[in-house]
Amino acid sequence: MNWKDYPQNIKVRLITSFFNRAVSSAVMPFMALFFALEMSKVWAGIFLVFTVIISFFINLIGGYISDRFPRKKVLLSTSSLSAVMFLLMTISLIPVNNVIWLFAIAYVGFVITSSLGRPAMHAIIIDSTTPENRKAVYAIDYWMINLSMAIGAALGGLLYVNHQIELFVLLSVTSAILPISYKIWLIDEHTNRLEKQHQNVFIDLIQNYKVAFQDRPFVKVVVGSMFIFAAEFSLNSYIGVRLAETFKTVNIGDFDIGGVRMLSILNIENMLLVVCLTFFITKFTDRFNKQKMMLVGLIIYGIGYVTITSANSWYLLIIFGFIATMGELIYSPIRNAEQANMMPTDKRGSYSAFSNLSFSGADLIARSTIIIGAFLIPTMMSVYIGVILMIGIFLVYTGLFVKSSQPLLNKKAILTTTMKMFIK
Repeated sequence: MNWKDYPQNIKVRLITSFFNRAVSSAVMPFMALFFALEMSKVWAGIFLVFTVIISFFINLIGGYISDRFPRKKVLLSTSSLSAVMFLLMTISLIPVNNVIWLFAIAYVGFVITSSLGRPAMHAIIIDSTTPENRKAVYAIDYWMINLSMAIGAALGGLLYVNHQIELFVLLSVTSAILPISYKIWLIDEHTNRLEKQHQNVFIDLIQNYKVAFQDRPFVKVVVGSMFIFAAEFSLNSYIGVRLAETFKTVNIGDFDIGGVRMLSILNIENMLLVVCLTFFITKFTDRFNKQKMMLVGLIIYGIGYVTITSANSWYLLIIFGFIATMGELIYSPIRNAEQANMMPTDKRGSYSAFSNLSFSGADLIARSTIIIGAFLIPTMMSVYIGVILMIGIFLVYTGLFVKSSQPLLNKKAILTTTMKMFIK
């Protein structure tokens, strides 16, 4: 699929989100450090957990709003308010003022406005694609996300400490350009809007998500994805902590690679492989049956992360980091496209918001591995991650491809095959 063949909305989304994510990735990863230095570690931890909880619930409201009202208007409003929040954050950092409470309030405001608008943007992508081109669109989106985050990480590493205000000015300018771009180029193709069923808006919202929750195959995919993502998210939680504590430093000339640097190498390896191989892997997998390819990709991904969880040799970490990323590149575009195909036309915003439970839940599971890891040895943690992954693979595969009318034997066969692959 050539660039000129992409729908206009997809081009707008890919270009704007690339620049916005590149700049925001230079700032957002440092928020925990920023609040810890300005206030305290305890205050920062409580505050950031609070923002994660707010983000989840506001995201659900955003999904409902994006199905009830014109999505372009929702995006224009939320992106404009986000730009104002970044401007307030920038002003609060000016040395003469340096008002930390204004920064904290503006940050919460940004979390709220971005969470309200996110489901509308996700729904617009699904509205603007077809089942035939969806996989290709998700593949390039996945590639651009990783490239922008790599650029953002480099920008943040170089500029955050000594040029903090300049970074926030750049972020404010980029955010201000977004609503202008949406106004000029975005086309609202969403006409099949959700009708209000109840006079009480809160009952109507709950009833709306009740429909999504009762969609058993979709719930299985969301919950299964949560377990699958938890393995990758544990890289920067349990695995990172374990490497920092137990990894034996490797010397290459005058350069020492300790546990923290080894973790950075694994993250860089993942980003570079995604940037370099996404289109090659997608083109290769197009030749084969998507069901088999997704299962193969998930199993390869699982084998990679199960090994990384307990491996302590640099070469094993790099080899199985490569294997895990290959599995991710195979399964991710297929899973994204198939999940999007499951969403009803008039509830795409709500379904998109509900599907974000995968990321929130995975983050919580990944953080819990630090606590569980304090009581289990690394090899047992590999078993724990392996069990979580097997459950996730079973749920995602059956949710996407196994109809409820099919015999339970088929589902058991899938689980048995998955277990055999892990044991091997």
